[in-house]
Amino acid sequence: MRNVFVLALAFALIAASDPATKTEHEVKAGETLSGIAESTGVQASIIAAANGLRAPYSVRTGQVLQIPRQRTHVVEAGDTLFGIAMRYGVPSQNVAIANGLKEPYVVKTGQKLIIPAVLKPVAVQSSEPTEPYFTWPHDGDILLGYGKRADGGGHDGIDIAVKPGDMIRASANGRVVRVDNDHPRFGRFVVIEHGRGWLSAYGHLGRATVTRGEIVKSGERIGIGGVSGQATRPELHFEILLDDEEVDPAKKLPDRRDR
Repeated sequence: MRNVFVLALAFALIAASDPATKTEHEVKAGETLSGIAESTGVQASIIAAANGLRAPYSVRTGQVLQIPRQRTHVVEAGDTLFGIAMRYGVPSQNVAIANGLKEPYVVKTGQKLIIPAVLKPVAVQSSEPTEPYFTWPHDGDILLGYGKRADGGGHDGIDIAVKPGDMIRASANGRVVRVDNDHPRFGRFVVIEHGRGWLSAYGHLGRATVTRGEIVKSGERIGIGGVSGQATRPELHFEILLDDEEVDPAKKLPDRRDR
């Protein structure tokens, strides 16, 4: 009997420490939210929402984070965001953040929603998060950085070196609002809406792998690297916009040394 108990305890300890199944994580020295997200297999934006973290989403040694194991819900006729959130016991704001929805939070029949699990109540913040958590859409070298001039000229995003066939990832959760196969400058071009006026754009793709209206998660493939538009080599042109104004992506993306 003692041996059975010992084995059961050992299996329980293994399960509790398995990054792929753990529901809590104590932050260790040197860890970052993006690293924790990668090891646990849960998007950083989802962990941030579940723990009430605000940008720039820094974590501290010894902090215990809830690691939500998310579910999905296909919207049925008559469903509302509030009703769906109530059904799963999740704050509607967290569902909206996880899916890049903005007010008035309309959902459509057949739409697939991410339902982030909240393991402990999250304190209501005095102000709602105003921006998504952006991640790098590709790990290639930076070919050309952002540089806007006072006269409106300059470079409106960053160009990243890719190889033909490389996976191009969604920088944050959201909804695909544009897929263009013949943009005069960017060629094959994808735009994702993240809510509250935030957009990300991906140009010079070899091929888009998403369709307009599709819900995508941070890190999910949205295209294939290649050459299109005015590009003369395989590259990705990446932009972040707020209310249709370009924002320096370097100020919104995590430090690559944290990856």
